[in-house]
Amino acid sequence: MAEKKEPSNAQKMFGDFAPTLVDYTDNVLFGQIWERAELAKRDRSLVTVAALVSSGNTEQLAFHLAFAKRNGLTEAELIEVITHLAFYSGWPRAVSAMTVAKQVFANQED
Repeated sequence: MAEKKEPSNAQKMFGDFAPTLVDYTDNVLFGQIWERAELAKRDRSLVTVAALVSSGNTEQLAFHLAFAKRNGLTEAELIEVITHLAFYSGWPRAVSAMTVAKQVFANQED
C-alpha cells in the first residue's frame, strides 16, 4: 500500500481554491527550480531571503527564514543578511524583516 503524502504548504493554503497556483508552486517552483544543481539550496535560500527583504514581502519571509535554516544557514547569517540589506534596500524593510526573523527564531526549536 502506498504511503499517503502530507499535503504541501501550498495545498494547505489554497487547496481547491487555486489548484493551478498549487501545481506551479509544488511542481515547478519547488519541484524543478529549487532542485536545479547550478545553485545549492543554501544559496537559493540566501537569494530568496534577500529578495523578499529587499522587496518588502514579509508575508512569505517567515517560511523562507525557517526553510533557509533547514538548508544550512544559521540565525546569525540570516540576521547579518537583513542588517546588510538595511543599507541597500531601506531601513523600514530591514526592520520589518528583522521583526519577522525575531518571531520565527523565537518560535523554533533548535
